[in-house]
Amino acid sequence: MKFASVYAALAIVSAPILLSSAALAHTKVVASTPAEGTTVGSVRVVTLTFNEALLPPTAAASIVMTGMPGMANHGDMAIRNFTTAWSNGNKTMTLNLKKPLAKGTYEVRWQAAGADGHRMTGKVNFIIG
Repeated sequence: MKFASVYAALAIVSAPILLSSAALAHTKVVASTPAEGTTVGSVRVVTLTFNEALLPPTAAASIVMTGMPGMANHGDMAIRNFTTAWSNGNKTMTLNLKKPLAKGTYEVRWQAAGADGHRMTGKVNFIIG
């Protein structure tokens, strides 16, 4: 009987800890195509898959060319020729480009809010080789 009391007390004490850690689980990218840090040959579609369903009105992404072969001082250049679509219960954002990206380094910058309402930001980097 004493063991049952000890387990009950542990459950009561640990419940707030478990609940608070769940509340701290903010929106983040769990997969992307192209994958973070990879070099690929050609890209016409970029996908970001998040750990939770997003609220599409709060979500946005931009594709930025951060470097171009042969140009030492290439500044950030926003790529605007894409449309955004949602799938997977609003967990996957797909950026459909009208034409393939040119050779260079890229950063996909995103911002979004999940069910907890906290706005998060992040980046995914890749290279078109």
